[in-house]
Amino acid sequence: MKKVDLTFILLLLCAVVSSAGAAGNSVPVINLGYAQYQGAFDSTNNLTNYLGIRYAAPPIGDLRWKAPQSPAINNSVIQQVNTQPSPCFQAPPGAASSNPYKLSKRAGADVTGDPTEDCLFLNVYFPGDVVPTVPLPTIVWIHGGGYLGGSAAIYTGSDLIRESKNGIVLVIIQYRLGVLGFLPGSEVKANGALNAGLLDQNFALRWVHTHISKFGGDPSKVTIWGESAGAGSVLQHIVAQDGQTSPQLFRGAITSSSYLPSQYMYNDSIPERLYSEVVSQANCSSKEDSLACLREVDATDLENINLAINEAGFYGLAVFVPVVDGSFITQRPTESLRQGKVNGKALLSVTNTNEGVIFVNETNPMNASLYASEVFPRFGPQVANVTARLYAPFGSLFVQDELIMGESIFICPTYYLLNAFQGNAWKVSIPPATHGSDVPYYFPSIEPPPFNNTDFLAAFQGAFLSFAVSQDPNEKIAQTITPYWELYARGNTEMVFNQTESNQTDIHVNTTSRYLLERCK
Repeated sequence: MKKVDLTFILLLLCAVVSSAGAAGNSVPVINLGYAQYQGAFDSTNNLTNYLGIRYAAPPIGDLRWKAPQSPAINNSVIQQVNTQPSPCFQAPPGAASSNPYKLSKRAGADVTGDPTEDCLFLNVYFPGDVVPTVPLPTIVWIHGGGYLGGSAAIYTGSDLIRESKNGIVLVIIQYRLGVLGFLPGSEVKANGALNAGLLDQNFALRWVHTHISKFGGDPSKVTIWGESAGAGSVLQHIVAQDGQTSPQLFRGAITSSSYLPSQYMYNDSIPERLYSEVVSQANCSSKEDSLACLREVDATDLENINLAINEAGFYGLAVFVPVVDGSFITQRPTESLRQGKVNGKALLSVTNTNEGVIFVNETNPMNASLYASEVFPRFGPQVANVTARLYAPFGSLFVQDELIMGESIFICPTYYLLNAFQGNAWKVSIPPATHGSDVPYYFPSIEPPPFNNTDFLAAFQGAFLSFAVSQDPNEKIAQTITPYWELYARGNTEMVFNQTESNQTDIHVNTTSRYLLERCK
């Protein structure tokens, strides 16, 4: 009897504390069925944010390298979600001068910030201080970082809400990265989940489909958008499950610098060697069940392995990236795009002219044939030499290398996407920008845009937000100086956003270079 009374008293105290917390906060309490969340109103930007909503169970212990699971039910208290979630474990891109087939063991590096294995959270933003009564189009932002880094906290939701004239609901998601998100190999296929980071994203998109209406979002008007590996993730979801994902989780897709490095079969010799290297560094080689052993490794030790292996990779490349897993990603994405097997109805894609510059070692450029062989280890001498001939006219070795990197991994995949969507895709070109130069235009709170011109900003930002709202950048949410914008399929049409030498706006229609398209072939 005393035990029952004590339990009752504790529950009563929890209810009182929850009521007291809610009483001082007028922001709506959202009941998700498994938990109740209360966000915070941002009076400066006139929006409400819910920061750090758990969308999946902690992927720790036995759930490490498993598909994401639903969170535990915790409806006894109202949880205040008004601080940014901790990021997932991070790692840098490769720094080595060659691409090792057998990765060498190196000392780990210190982790900066407060990354954690328990990181499957998302942020939701809606305009005003009450849930919109008329459902709004929803953007889901997937952060970049080479599938190795990045977090939700980097991006300021108020930027996109403002640029949309308070016309959208925004969701920013986190997902497992590096060795925890993209460990390949047959053992993972047999006893876990390949592409765990992509499955996290898919789980978050299903969360949006189920719950976003409670925040004023319209689940039938979702646009997924990402930059770099975030755009690469968008590409993966476009081709996921042979374009037959059910239910359809988005109607529109925006890719800003689609990142598509080599995507091997999960049991190719290169992914298998990568798995073996992780097992070796974790001292699990002698165990009969190596994956079970890895699940028992301390998270900090595993993060040190993550850091060491990634730093040992070829300069500018990520080691742990998506693979063809045979179920979620059934074949190489380039094949799915060629066959038109896509999810979604409309596409807006962006490329910067000089995507490859920051990924090439300027102090140690290679001849184009050797460089192509390092980026694509499966290239034989004949293909590598053809590549070298294609890029020989471009001058210095560094320029040739950065064009090979930028075109093969960022620019050409974008054109494969555009062709897959045929009559419902638009293309943005930004000369002479480098990779990532466009991000401050979407999120100027990160840093001031390089060309901080009012008319240019309205035109550039308006194109993306208009697409999210209406699936057509011509149906502007506000009047801008952008001319009428033809579909890409009509003459390989691109909209160029540039500035003149005298710092005037230069926004005009152009046609994709046939020489570029030939190299992409």
